[in-house]
Amino acid sequence: MSTPTLEATDLTPSTDFAQKLDRLAEVAIQVGLGLAPGQELVMTATLDTLPLVRRIHEQAYKSGAKFVTTLLTDEESTLLRYQYGSNESFDYAPAWLYEGMATAFKSGAARLAVAGSNPALLSQQDPEKVSRANRAVSKAYRPALELITRHDINWTIVPAATPAWAASVFPELPSDQALARLWDAIFAATRADQPDSVAAWKTHDANLHKRSALLNNKRYKTLHFKGLGTDLRVGLADDHLWLGGGTTAGNGLYCIPNMPTEEVFTTPHKDRTDGTVTSTKPLSHQGTMIEGIQVRFEGGRIVEAKASKGEGVLQRMIETDEGARRLGEVALVPHHSPIAQSGLLFNNTLFDENAACHIALGQAYSSCVKNGDKLTPEELASRGANESLIHVDWMIGSAEIDVFGVTAAGQEEPLIHAGEWV
Repeated sequence: MSTPTLEATDLTPSTDFAQKLDRLAEVAIQVGLGLAPGQELVMTATLDTLPLVRRIHEQAYKSGAKFVTTLLTDEESTLLRYQYGSNESFDYAPAWLYEGMATAFKSGAARLAVAGSNPALLSQQDPEKVSRANRAVSKAYRPALELITRHDINWTIVPAATPAWAASVFPELPSDQALARLWDAIFAATRADQPDSVAAWKTHDANLHKRSALLNNKRYKTLHFKGLGTDLRVGLADDHLWLGGGTTAGNGLYCIPNMPTEEVFTTPHKDRTDGTVTSTKPLSHQGTMIEGIQVRFEGGRIVEAKASKGEGVLQRMIETDEGARRLGEVALVPHHSPIAQSGLLFNNTLFDENAACHIALGQAYSSCVKNGDKLTPEELASRGANESLIHVDWMIGSAEIDVFGVTAAGQEEPLIHAGEWV
């Protein structure tokens, strides 16, 4: 199947492609976001994703949205900053913009991000400048991010294929074929290729909740990851909760934060991770590819970190603040997930994290702690929840990794063997 490129043009897509794009927009609004009539929506996207963005606008207004505000970025303009921007400018981020987003969320707006950026956009830029720019944005975005990590609002992330992203996934194909293949993979992963995508998502959501309930009943104290290059014990936060699929936000609206999603996840204890771990997939972080990550934890903190590619970016990332060296999330994903079985490396965390078990450095989700939405930051910290300006997922699972649940009595019970649920 041939599909049009995602550019701001009047190209007319094929009927089949248009139907799937409409279904993706529909599940984004109705299932992923759970947008309520009369609610505002704040969306971020790149220029190359406009065809999906416009359909999301349509579905949002059909669902009764009061107003949709979309903040568009141009990746070519981003590169111009690195070419011509003053050195001092990389320590700046427009706080007024992020404060405005936080104000919108506090006033009841929902949040939707369209993911489709070039994974290697900043790979040729000065890692020091990239790190400084990311740190400035993290600080400015913090007031809005806290509302998201606490699940005070309904929010979601959905993918859109773009030429640059497609080229990174299928470098051997002509651009039009690469884009078509990526769209096909996106439609399959988001269930937009099914006649009743909304019903398919509700069934999948229920299955993830069953898995979370099983783990919550077990009340494991620690997870033990073991395999090639990995022998890692991740202690879990006191009063931790496993989540998977959708959740009811603090505003009472039900949403599924990531589309696609195949994970069940919880909050580790920031001081109780020990051992070594090796990444099983590359990490695309802020326009830079980081490959072959190997780190060693002691007392919850990374004490040694290296990578075969992008090590400078990795080092600067974990130097963002003290919490950047500690875990804020651990997630379990079976190797038979549709994304893993596609055999594709998406170079996009939204997808690759749903192909393998993973951990995240940085900020913890308070929703993964019992009554976390009612606890102060100090109370969350006392239960082991980490605090940081960043939250970066990277993959540590594969068909060669086993995962054990460790009980309070120290007994290990097999959870995942050779990448699959026991």
